[in-house]
Amino acid sequence: MRLTIYTDYSLRVLLYLASKPGETATITEISDFYNISRNHLVKVVHNLGLNEFIITSRGKNGGIKLARAAEAILLSDVVRKTEPDMDLLECFNESTDNCVISSACRLKSMLYEGRSAFMAVLEKNTLADAARPLAQARSGKTVVVDVSNLRR
Repeated sequence: MRLTIYTDYSLRVLLYLASKPGETATITEISDFYNISRNHLVKVVHNLGLNEFIITSRGKNGGIKLARAAEAILLSDVVRKTEPDMDLLECFNESTDNCVISSACRLKSMLYEGRSAFMAVLEKNTLADAARPLAQARSGKTVVVDVSNLRR
């Protein structure tokens, strides 16, 4: 399963804002922090505002901040709102399913189960859970991150 760059950037924006509770940030500030395109973030921020994850304000003292507490934002909600579809295969969508083996294939049910497990993990975790190490690092606290299970 692979999430789009759009979802990745959406999650990064939200993580950044969650690491600064109650503070306002700018798109340029976030773009500089992550070293990613400001133009891409403008689109991402617009969508996050439309989906009521963030509040945006224009002007000299404008910026963006979380619309609600990070503890109230499920990661699964963000993924559902930012991914165009969760169809892992053509056969996941009845309107585009032209696979001649669909009726006899077990792969679809296996992948559906995998997708469900993936979303179940995100259902149990909030933005606050994901942002905690970043918030601690930004505050100067020592952060221990277990990277022993990471693969490149």
